[in-house]
Amino acid sequence: MLNHVLIAHLLGATIWTGGHLILTLAVLPKVLISRNIETLHQFEQQFEKVGMPALILQIGTGLWMAQRLLPDWHSWFALDNDISKLIAIKLVLLLTTVLVALHARFRVIPTLREQTLNWFAVHIVTVTLLAVSFVVVGSLFRTGLS
Repeated sequence: MLNHVLIAHLLGATIWTGGHLILTLAVLPKVLISRNIETLHQFEQQFEKVGMPALILQIGTGLWMAQRLLPDWHSWFALDNDISKLIAIKLVLLLTTVLVALHARFRVIPTLREQTLNWFAVHIVTVTLLAVSFVVVGSLFRTGLS
């Protein structure tokens, strides 16, 4: 069962991180040059259909695997072993991602204009860096912190 959950988690990570890398490295530079905000909206509408379910899948499978590794959720924050440290880092990355996404969704996107495009770009790059960080930290479950 763990193998199936891990595969689902990795597929979700592939979609979430890959989509944000495409957005940051391919779409965003063109938008910043052309100042065409509609291109961002189009990408966002398409990506949201697969990106949000992928993120939800990652959260669900990640919590399941964390509970399987350390059944007592209090021990997730004990920081007394590599597993608890990695789980805590993943949870901090998740909280940060949620906060940045909520800020973008409710404060930046509603007022998005050519003049505020750079501020939205900062949010995009931040979420992408967080997504890549998730992948890096996730690989440390297998390879260890040292």
